[in-house]
This record gives sequence, C-alpha cells and structure tokens, in this order.
Amino acid sequence: MTFKVSVQPAGLTFDVARDEAILPAAIRSGVGLPYGCRDGACGSCKSRLIEGRVIHGAHQAKALSAAEEDAGWILTCCATPQTDCVVQARTVAGAGEYPPLKMPARVASLTRPAPDVVVMKLQLPASVAFKYRAGQYLEFILRDGARRSYSMATAPEQLGNPPALELHLRHMPGGRFTEHVFSAMKEKDILRLEGPFGSFFLREDSDKPIVLLASGTGFAPIKAILEHLRAQSSTRPAVLYWGCRHKADLYQHDWALDAAAAMPNLRYVPVLSEARPDDHWGGRSGFVHQAVMADLPDLSGHEVYACGAPGMVDAGRRDFVALCGLPEEAFFADSFTSEADKHAA
Repeated sequence: MTFKVSVQPAGLTFDVARDEAILPAAIRSGVGLPYGCRDGACGSCKSRLIEGRVIHGAHQAKALSAAEEDAGWILTCCATPQTDCVVQARTVAGAGEYPPLKMPARVASLTRPAPDVVVMKLQLPASVAFKYRAGQYLEFILRDGARRSYSMATAPEQLGNPPALELHLRHMPGGRFTEHVFSAMKEKDILRLEGPFGSFFLREDSDKPIVLLASGTGFAPIKAILEHLRAQSSTRPAVLYWGCRHKADLYQHDWALDAAAAMPNLRYVPVLSEARPDDHWGGRSGFVHQAVMADLPDLSGHEVYACGAPGMVDAGRRDFVALCGLPEEAFFADSFTSEADKHAA
C-alpha cells in the first residue's frame, strides 16, 4: 500500500510506502524538501500538515513540541502517513537534484590539526560519478547498519581525479565511531558511505551579501561553500565568522586567512569564547553570533549560512531575526546534532 503526498505551494506529488516517513520518500523521488539530521532532533524539516493524518516516530520536543503538533505541524523525517496527505512546505531547489549513492571509500590520510580534531581524506571509487552541492553531508554506514553523518569539506569543483573528499571529525568521548577513528582507524581502511544528503548549500539565485557562521568543526561545510564561491569567481560579498573556544581549535586558521587574501570579496573574523593567556589572542572574544550582531546590526539585506553546535545555531537564528531584521527565510543552517543529542530526553 502507498499513500500520495502533495507538497504545496509547489504542486509536487510523490508516493510514500506504508510505514515509511515522508522525507525519505521525497528524497527517493527527487523532491527537494528542507531537512537536516533526518532523526527528529533538529527541526529543519518542520512543515504544516494541511490535509490527512500522520503518526510521528520518536523525536525531540525541541524539534516539535506537543503544542506545535496539535497546531498541525509535522516533522517530515519521522511523520508516517496514514492517509493521503497535503503538506505545506518550502521546497529547496537543488536539494533533490543528486540522488544519494552508496559506495565504498578508502581512507587516504588522517591528520590531527588539533588535539580533538581529525581531518580525514577519503578516496572515492573512480567509477562512481559522485555529485553533490557544497555544504551537503554524507553518512558512514557502520557494520550493524547504524549511521554517522559528516559534512563534506570539499567543494565539488575540488574533487579531483580520482575523486577525493575531506571531512573534519571532532572526537566525541565515548562516541562509537569517533573513538574508532581516533584510536584504531588506519590509512587504507575501507569505509562504506552514502550521500549526498541535506538542504544546507548556497542559494545560487541570490546576490545578497553572505554571512558564513561556523562553530568548531561546523567550519567543514562552510569551507566547501567558500571553495565553491572561489571556483565560481563569485562577486557576492561574504564574511566568515568562525567561533571556537581556544586558538588551537581554529584548526584551519591559516587556510581561512589564505582564502580571505585570495578572495577580494571575503572577510574573515575568528572569535574565541574562552581565550587563554597562552593563546596570546588579540582578536575578537565572546560568542561568535554576537560578534556578527556587533558588526552587522542590520541583517535585513543579508543571507546567513550557519553550521555547528545546536546552541550557536539556535541563538543565531533567534537573535538575527528578532534583533537584526534578518528575514527568517534567509537563515540557512545545519545543526551538528550528536548521537547523544539525538537520544536526549
């Protein structure tokens, strides 16, 4: 049995199998809905149910509260139709353009630019035409079928031949995958992955100035977007704000400095929230999203692309819209939700 789901106002319709959530069916059908974690934790896929009935799987209250659900809101990543449905949702041009592919990948190198960060380079099969948009992510498929998501830090234009991807992984103490990466993974190991996923990528139909906002390893997809802008010889004004605790956490600081020197329209502002005396830091301090607000109190004509810790993303969305006049639809985000976050009460 299948159900029909119609997406308004785009007028798109696709089939959803029995016991399947709306979002995976949309991805399979090439329909570009907004989404992030695919696990009911981030709220990026929140949409309004206009007609029909769904049952929600497990999800976090911060992503969809009981009051929101009563008011007709759903999370397409974990809403399973029980009837034909009509859903009101923004469609994202390009989000469904490249169907996810499963493939093996070989670990080409593992480097540690910071004590708790590994930069992993993966060699992809030369026989696979892997296409994606800068800012999207892939998922590692573990032996028992569990998955772990990581943003690609390489723009499509920089894949090379044979194709190679860069990923930035932060060590999560007790984390099943990162414990293995930091303690046992070796070069030439074979991993299995699937991608691309996500609706976090540059909106190409705009010429508005761009604020790129990153915390920690949220820098990875921002780096890919910057590589893409440079490859496209974009003239859009852009400013990169990268927030970390200590100077050592700015693990590709030199790369960002070089990018700003090479791109006339790019400005780079690193911000430390817990600068130590041995950092010898003469730059900006405090919360990174507040540095944006201090420099750009009027964001009404900008677009913001934010990636990193959920607290930073949530605070940026709230304050930029409420205090700086940023249109809510001009805030694009990928919240790095850990497995512990996803299963929190």
